[in-house]
Amino acid sequence: MKKTPPYLKKGDKVGIVCPAWKVDTDLHDAVRLLTAWGLEVVLGKTVQSSDRQYAGSDELRAEDFQRMLDNDEIKAVFAARGGYGCVRMIDRVNFAHFALAPKWIIGFSDVTVIHSHIHRNYGIPTIHGQMPITIPDATKESLLSLKETLFGKNPLYEYTSTHKNILGETEGIVIGGNLALLINVLGSISDMDYDGKILFIEDVGEFYYAIDRMLWTLKRAGKLKNLKGLLVGGFTNLKDNKVPFGISIEELVLEVVGEYGYPVAFDFPAGHIDNNYSLIFGREAHLTVREHQVRFAYVDDRGQ
Repeated sequence: MKKTPPYLKKGDKVGIVCPAWKVDTDLHDAVRLLTAWGLEVVLGKTVQSSDRQYAGSDELRAEDFQRMLDNDEIKAVFAARGGYGCVRMIDRVNFAHFALAPKWIIGFSDVTVIHSHIHRNYGIPTIHGQMPITIPDATKESLLSLKETLFGKNPLYEYTSTHKNILGETEGIVIGGNLALLINVLGSISDMDYDGKILFIEDVGEFYYAIDRMLWTLKRAGKLKNLKGLLVGGFTNLKDNKVPFGISIEELVLEVVGEYGYPVAFDFPAGHIDNNYSLIFGREAHLTVREHQVRFAYVDDRGQ
């Protein structure tokens, strides 16, 4: 049985590290917010480290993350930002102590590598949500969702989709993250079993044809056929060629997965958007999808 990390309480220590790109701005807003939540913030060495575009060498980033995982006083670990680099350091990290004494790992984008690795190998829930570098631009609602998730209130999201969804009702363990990073770990020891899961996907700055190619890669790898449901989050700042791709991201997704018949919810409020609501990967959720209405609620895990 998987272990759910203990939810936070006032007075807990939380760490901030940079497992990928270096931080090119201060984290004062994030530290102030977390402190206002009653948490004590501990900054890792990588917050002020630099090696090319990375927050220090692969070895340093792994060591910094390792220290936070192994320190029992630290109750949650935030990735300060994404970018690129988690895949370069993930195999240097020893998760043995974390598996025995799990804590919340929080981040999105490139941190998908860490989420996927933990889910595949240890089945421990993690949080896809706002990171310290995104806090200044984050909506109040998304930050409240992060706080409530960390402190043990089950997320429940109801929203109106502007696009026609594939209708249905389902339950399943939630997995996913950034589409490009899911492709990045495909076939590796960080690659998850998608069967019977509710998959969340998002991405930023990609060409339409690249999104299409990545979804077809997942389809041909057998990852999409046996899902319980699909949550399509923000696909932002997409690019097109001189000869237009010709269809929307929603039509693109339906071309790939429409034959399977499971519920598909568009406009899910998560991803590279200011209103990036928190998701708990590795937890079971109930999903109800109507033509333009979506309800998403986690199944209570208090008995685990």
